[in-house]
Amino acid sequence: MATIVFLGAGSVTFARNLLGDVLSYPALADSDVVLMDVDADALERTASVARAMVDAGDYDATVEATTDRREALDGADYVLCTIGVGGTDPFENEVEIPREYGVEQAVGDTLGPGGVFRAMRTLPTLLDVARDMEAVCPDALLLNYTNPMAILCWALDEATDVEVVGLCHSVQHTAEAIAHYADVDADDLEHWVAGINHMAWFFDAEVDGESIYPALHEAAADDEHYTADPVRFELLEHFGYFVTESSHHLSEYLPYFRTDAAVVEELTPPDAYEEGPGGITASWMPTGAYLEFYRGMKEWQAERDVEDVDLSVSRSNEYAARIIHAIETDTPRRVNANVRNHGGSITNLPDDACVEVPCLVDGTGVHPCSVGDLPTQLASLIRTNVAVQEQAVEAGLERDEDALRRAIKLDPLAGAACTLDELDAMVDDLLAANADYLPEFA
Repeated sequence: MATIVFLGAGSVTFARNLLGDVLSYPALADSDVVLMDVDADALERTASVARAMVDAGDYDATVEATTDRREALDGADYVLCTIGVGGTDPFENEVEIPREYGVEQAVGDTLGPGGVFRAMRTLPTLLDVARDMEAVCPDALLLNYTNPMAILCWALDEATDVEVVGLCHSVQHTAEAIAHYADVDADDLEHWVAGINHMAWFFDAEVDGESIYPALHEAAADDEHYTADPVRFELLEHFGYFVTESSHHLSEYLPYFRTDAAVVEELTPPDAYEEGPGGITASWMPTGAYLEFYRGMKEWQAERDVEDVDLSVSRSNEYAARIIHAIETDTPRRVNANVRNHGGSITNLPDDACVEVPCLVDGTGVHPCSVGDLPTQLASLIRTNVAVQEQAVEAGLERDEDALRRAIKLDPLAGAACTLDELDAMVDDLLAANADYLPEFA
């Protein structure tokens, strides 16, 4: 049986979904599950739901809960990381202070000032996790869901001996979305996707050997579809391929869409718009929209009655349990995952970069596939983001303020909105506001 540790298990919804994925495989239904969070009350809510799920399904799995991270990690085979460091206050600073300088972030957790500063406050904790793993479960596989994905996985791989694989659901959600746009069954869609996290591209998207790209180009002319996903349809028109990240989030990684309030308003759907298939949330386009959602979700989680949680087990499209099952049963499976480019999976991106590529998983582990060269226009867009990530990794590992400032100055959106002196002033303000979470930079 496998020992599976959930770090950051205070979120009932995400932990419940990931546990449901594990229990949905008979070969994993006797796993030893260990839940860990620093918030004892939130942890107990998740643990009570997890135990109720196991009891309701009469599974042989065991569930333990602890606020002691090293105790949780002792003897682990797999570690699923969904931690957040700092909570709402620093997140709000990372959105609102850049807004004062004209840097308009819809989310602010992956790139830009928000993503870079989130990495600075999150990486020390993740490095502590890795050091604990090196001591008490050196052969365990770390499956990381925490953002900023590329920066954190790059830094962990660079600085520790832990095997880390970054997981996201943007490929799966985008596959559902483009199937909807092309009016095909998502289960019939075959695809080949590569790039970096939140900027990977569907190079092949076929049903029965026929490309759906002609249908996607037709969908771009449909007002309803375009309204649901305007930024991605714009990139399809101008760069030739469909990208994995949602329109509101993607708009932050580029210089084209968020320097003019009128453009942001134009890209925001009407109030009556409802979330579309594949988690399309263009209604989150306004600056700080995700922060408002996050606040509401935190309140809802805290007030939620665990007796109302659905205890049924079903399999989501998340990759974590699929990877664990493939390794434990030696069942070959392909997923898209975030790994270092050391093997040259993408030959026209830097070897050190963290790339999101197809990976084959079996009893011997996770093996990145060879993608070769990306179309040059896509590699060029990606390199603008990799440049920020590279400086952020240096800043995070060395606690180097000069590298931190360079990361912000290289950011496509921040650079389009501000002068260099303004960006230095913004960094000053962010360092002051989040000093409690960044002691090494104080």
